[in-house]
Amino acid sequence: MDVKTEAVALKWTEGANIIIGQSHFIKTVEDLAEIMASSVPGARYGLAFNEASGPCLVRTAGNDDGLVSDAVACAQATRAGHTFYLVLGSGVFPINVLDRIKACQEVCHVFCATANPVQVVVAVSDQGAGILGVIDGYAPKGVEGPADKAERAGMLRRFGYKFS
Repeated sequence: MDVKTEAVALKWTEGANIIIGQSHFIKTVEDLAEIMASSVPGARYGLAFNEASGPCLVRTAGNDDGLVSDAVACAQATRAGHTFYLVLGSGVFPINVLDRIKACQEVCHVFCATANPVQVVVAVSDQGAGILGVIDGYAPKGVEGPADKAERAGMLRRFGYKFS
């Protein structure tokens, strides 16, 4: 059996975030939609899930057609079975939903949650494709100094994630 690996660059709407994960069942589509509705009411999102048996369809949910299209394009680009692509609209951040998504009973693994450019490392065989991992953003350019630490601390407080 031959296995080929490739890095697949994903694209989605600028300013949006994406959560990429693996799940074991199409029930995930409805459960992640419920998580979005109850965690951040009114949040715009698009979801695609690659079904890995039966009709092997890309299953979808969401309340923003453009973000759903983005999620479907990501799902089709990787071709990896039992994976999901949740694109979060502007102003919705993974930190708002990530712990609930990881607690979803069908979710096996979250590969990344990011607004950075992403390359998905995919293994392809005669049977299908699977995600080996992701390349999230860029390589480090150095080590933070005192000014960088102060900027990081200030940013967290500006965003409201820290108070003291």
